[in-house]
Amino acid sequence: MVANNLARLRTARVRGCTARKRRYTIYASMDPLYKKAIAQGVAGLAIFVAFIFLPAGTWQYWQGWLFIAVFSASTVGFTVYLALHDRPLLERRMNAGPQHEKEWSQKIIVSLIILAFFIFIILPPLDYRFGVSPVPAYLSVVGNIVIVLTFLFIFWVLKVNSYAAANISVADDQRVIDSGPYAYVRHPMYAGALWLFIGMPLALGSWLTICLVPLILPVLLWRLLDEEKILRRDLPGYNEYASRVRHRLIPYVW
Repeated sequence: MVANNLARLRTARVRGCTARKRRYTIYASMDPLYKKAIAQGVAGLAIFVAFIFLPAGTWQYWQGWLFIAVFSASTVGFTVYLALHDRPLLERRMNAGPQHEKEWSQKIIVSLIILAFFIFIILPPLDYRFGVSPVPAYLSVVGNIVIVLTFLFIFWVLKVNSYAAANISVADDQRVIDSGPYAYVRHPMYAGALWLFIGMPLALGSWLTICLVPLILPVLLWRLLDEEKILRRDLPGYNEYASRVRHRLIPYVW
């Protein structure tokens, strides 16, 4: 009996080692772009968990769990779709951060946007911890719906414009896009980003953080206007497009 148990244990260990080796072999042979996407996704999830639940001081923070689930599902869906249908755009979207910007002004702007994003992640859990300005539960659900709708809108933007990189650059074969949301405003991606900054504090349950949204506007407008200057300079046909579509961010307003 003992001998049989030892034999089964050795067999289980061999199978376990074989399975781990198989998983490692699959990962090692995987496309480098997919490995990068998986690594960024895992790192992003770990950062979210740390930056939300450490300030909250508790795991009993349902708004945090729901937000992570909604945000993660949205970004994973994005990544899988681009991996299957638009690999060049996935590569462009993954080259995000100040180190990928060519202009010094954009390096500064992107750094400020990243800083603002993390403030909007960390501040609501602190608000929850100390009960400064709680949001009703139903509005937290509304905030998550806003996040989902924002991702769907951004998906529409990327579906129409395969040149929508995470950094400001003009590809050699790039052309002006004037269909879809670009028929109404010149910078629909920034409109979506603004709604994301509104949805996040609502989802995480903080009125105080929503009050900081106006402070984000100057940074977004700075990036928008600076990008427009680069597009007017480097993208053929953009000036003509700008003369046809006169509003930058809000249809019939500005």
